[in-house]
Parts: sequence; structure tokens; C-alpha cells
Amino acid sequence: MAVVAATALATPLLLAASPHPGRPAPHDPGKEAAKLSRELVRNASARDAYRHLQQFQAIADSTDGHRAAGSLGHDASAAYVYRQLQRAGYKVSYENFRFTYTETLAEKLAVVTPTPRDVTIKAMTYTPSTRKGGVTAPLVAVPADATTGCEASDYAAADFTGKIALIKRGGCSFAEKQAAAGAAGAAGAVIYNNVEGVLSGTLGEVAAGKVPTGGLTQEEGEKLVRDLAAGEVTVSFEIRELQEDRPTRNVIAETPGGAPARTVMLGAHLDSVTEGPGINDNGSGSAGLLDVALKLAQSKSKPANKVRFAWWSAEENGLIGSEKYVAALSEKQREQIALYLNFDMIASPNGVQFVFDGDNSDGVGEGPGPEGSAQLERDINAFLDGKGKPHEGTDFTGRSDYGPFIEVGIPSGGTDTGAEGIKTAAQAKVFGGEAGIAYDPCYHAACDDLDNIDMRHFDTNIDVIANAVGTYAHDLRSLTRPVDPDNGSGAPGSGGSGGGLREGHGRDTE
Repeated sequence: MAVVAATALATPLLLAASPHPGRPAPHDPGKEAAKLSRELVRNASARDAYRHLQQFQAIADSTDGHRAAGSLGHDASAAYVYRQLQRAGYKVSYENFRFTYTETLAEKLAVVTPTPRDVTIKAMTYTPSTRKGGVTAPLVAVPADATTGCEASDYAAADFTGKIALIKRGGCSFAEKQAAAGAAGAAGAVIYNNVEGVLSGTLGEVAAGKVPTGGLTQEEGEKLVRDLAAGEVTVSFEIRELQEDRPTRNVIAETPGGAPARTVMLGAHLDSVTEGPGINDNGSGSAGLLDVALKLAQSKSKPANKVRFAWWSAEENGLIGSEKYVAALSEKQREQIALYLNFDMIASPNGVQFVFDGDNSDGVGEGPGPEGSAQLERDINAFLDGKGKPHEGTDFTGRSDYGPFIEVGIPSGGTDTGAEGIKTAAQAKVFGGEAGIAYDPCYHAACDDLDNIDMRHFDTNIDVIANAVGTYAHDLRSLTRPVDPDNGSGAPGSGGSGGGLREGHGRDTE
């Protein structure tokens, strides 16, 4: 793996290597785990982590208003995290890689005829661009079915040449939809959501882009469909995106001691989108992880297992940082990672306490995670239950950095508090907040700043991180303990409502 190793600093902290690394701890692992988890939960706090958020905000304010991968804002954020960890005595490294940086230059859609109006549209990542000023062309709807716009036959009923295709989400990837529209002669594609909320999508890679493509809300898309049912609609359409090859880096830190064969790994993405400073998405996960890592370094514990923390880059461009990391692992290195926990958007202002559905007990979306994932969910749920905190299952959608770990069979889990999904009345009753609006109304927007943080959710999830680090640093036995089907991860009696919502972060590919 191509990394630039940091020079270890002399430190008085007791995070030093064990005199016999790799040997089983001579003490009771359960007792040590309980002691450390209590200490970390007591000492880690939203108040302390908020200071890191203030640093991220200051960095964004001084660097074009964002901290996107490939920008000065992300470089400064990574350097800040690196310095904090290095001073604490961790073995810290950068993992450098290159990727295609993207920045939206224009995203406009307006009905020209019959009744002029502006329509909010979001450019999809890796979209081709229209010419400056855009194009004016007729809008044509692709007939809706279970796989709208996925096959060439979907475009046979109308002439799409030089026109803008209006396509309902679902059935295949956004890349496949816009490619099929382009093959039918369309000058652009507009994909509207099939659920409530903003559609923040990606075509996956530059090479996949065939025609300029943007996303609409379900409400806007259905309104356009009704307009077309009444007669011809002409639109002005402009989607332009800067695309440049740029360098960026992950930050990886691990305890100098602890058995490498039993590596406990936790991660959060550090990059924001270019639209804003990304203080909840995902300054919150990054700051929470950093606070717990620093409190671990300050403790008197010598972890029996190696603990590794990661701050990923280019998550917003398609999980690129975590994918690069996992792809570079040897088979032996993969086998040494006992678990991976991901924390992305843990302080949403209208949030719900979501826990990843490791065993698919909710029966929604994707199947269960690799063996051990159900136990990770159970352990998080048990901790939240002990604190009297309600929680709800959420699907492994693949929209955050656990995805590459799941793909290679590493047990995974984690928490979040929601992104662009809409809070239900039932959730508002349990978790508070306002039904009918997004969990984070500032998702991928300029207003995702210091005012966009719910300190209660922030504190709860930092406690989850602290408990997990304290427990698994010494004791991994729960990963092989069977999950009770009557009181397990997400099952009745767990304290969760078993909602199993399709909630995630990053940008959807389909």
C-alpha cells in the first residue's frame, strides 16, 4: 500500500506498544473492555468534538467555502487531523491517490412553454456538460414502469432526437438510464425521484457519462409529467461540471501496540461536497471519531487489539478513498481486520438514530452484511438500550464507506442520523423533530455549517463510538456470540422500531 509514514513523536502517553505484541492479554478481556468503554464514554463528548467542527468550519471559510476532496479545504482538514493524532502518539500515515475532482458550474432547468417557471435540478456527478448557456428543447417523458428508461425499447414510442428525456428513477443505475437516452438521440436526461427528497446522484465515473444529466425531486418530476399530459413542454436546460484529475489523501492512524491479527477499524469520510462546508456531512463523524481517538490516547489502557482509525477522502465522489484502501490490502491484511464501523452524518438537526441492519432483520433493500455484522448491530443496539435511547434499523445501501469492506467480507456496521430522507410522523413521535421534512434539510448545501448540528444526536453517537472502541480494543468475543432472534439486532424488544428505511449518504448511483 502506497503510504507516507509519519515520524513517531516521543510521548508520555500510555498508548505505547505492549512489551509482547501479538500475545493474548494476560488479564480478563471482558473486564478490561468494560473498564475502558466506561472511561471513554465518560470522557469523550460532543462539547470537545465541537471544537474540531469549529476548526473545519474555519478551514472552509478560508478556502472557497468547502472542504471537498482535491481542494485546499480538504488538504487543510487532513493536515489538522494528522497533527492531532501524531501529537497523541499514534502511528499516522497518509494514503495518497488521484481521482477526478468535480465541481458544479451550472445546474438550471426552466419551463419555457407553455407556462414559464424555474425547476430546481441537481447536476449528477460525472455528468457531461451542455454548452455554456445550455440548450432549449422539447421535454419528452419516458413511459413509466418498473425499469423506466433502462432499455432501448423504452424510447421506441416517441422521437427523442435533440430533446430532453424525463425519466423516473428505479430499475437500473442512473448511468444506464442516461446512456439509453443518449443512444435514443436525447440531448440530455432529467431523472426524477421515486421517493420524497432531493435526488443527489452520480453516474459513477467519467467514462459512463453520455449526455448531460440532472436529478429532480419526485414532486417536480410528477408535475412535469402532468404538464406533458396536457400538451407540449419546452425547457431550457443547462448542466455544466468542472472535471479535473487531482491528488488527495486518506488519513490512517493506529495504536502502536495491540495485536495486528485482531485489528479493530473505524472510519468516517473527511471530505465535503463543493456546495458547502460539510459540518454535519461529514464533519460530525470525523470530529466524533477524532475526539474518541484522542481520548483513547489519553487513557491508561494498553489495547490488546490494534485499533485503526481512518478519515476517508473522495467519499462524495463515489467512496473512492475507502475503495482505494481496501483494494490495496493483501489477503492477509484483510483477514486481520476483525470489524469495520462507519460513522457518517451523526448530528442531523431533524435526525433519527439509525443503526445499520447487519442481519437484514428489517427485510428492506439489501441483504445482511458479512458474518459478524449482526453482532455489531446487536452490540450497538444494546448500548443504546442501556442509555434509554430509541433507535431504528437502516439498510446497507452502499452509499457510504462501509461498502468496500462489506464487498470483501469484513463484518461491518455503524450509525447515522439521516440525510435527505423525509422524517415520518411515527419517527417524529419517537425521536422528536418535524415530520414531513428531511432529516438534514441542509444536506449537500451551503447551510451545512455549525448551525446545522444537533448536539444531542452528536453526543449519543460519540458515546456509541467510544463504547465500541473501548469494548473491541480488548474483547472481540461478542462477534462470535449468536444473535438472539427474539431480542437481537432490530428485532422486537431491541428498543428499535425496525423501520429499515433506505437511508444513506454520499450520492446514489441508482
